[in-house]
Amino acid sequence: MRAVIAITLFTLLSPLSHGADDNQGKRLYTMYCTQCHGVHGNGLGVNSSRMSVQPRSHIEREEMMARSDEELFKVIQQGGKSIDKSNLMPAWGDNLNEEEISALVAHLRQLCCEENGNE
Repeated sequence: MRAVIAITLFTLLSPLSHGADDNQGKRLYTMYCTQCHGVHGNGLGVNSSRMSVQPRSHIEREEMMARSDEELFKVIQQGGKSIDKSNLMPAWGDNLNEEEISALVAHLRQLCCEENGNE
């Protein structure tokens, strides 16, 4: 029952379903994600050279489209281990609320599918 409520709440809060602009998601991405995933989302952040598992490139359309919005939300909120990925991906759920995580998911979709002319 909790999962259904969480998914329903996610859908209601999702900027993708409400047409919200990406400014918040882009700001949050710059603040929380670029150190590992890079300024351009290519996985080449300043920390990436010292990591045993390389961060995912968010501009790889095929790889990003293989993940649902719900999975992206979960990995941001609960960390990499929550979807059987690297434990180097931290959980941001204590730092970001659901609206902010939804804004990040929307920004990830723009990185992979719009900004690179991949749409």
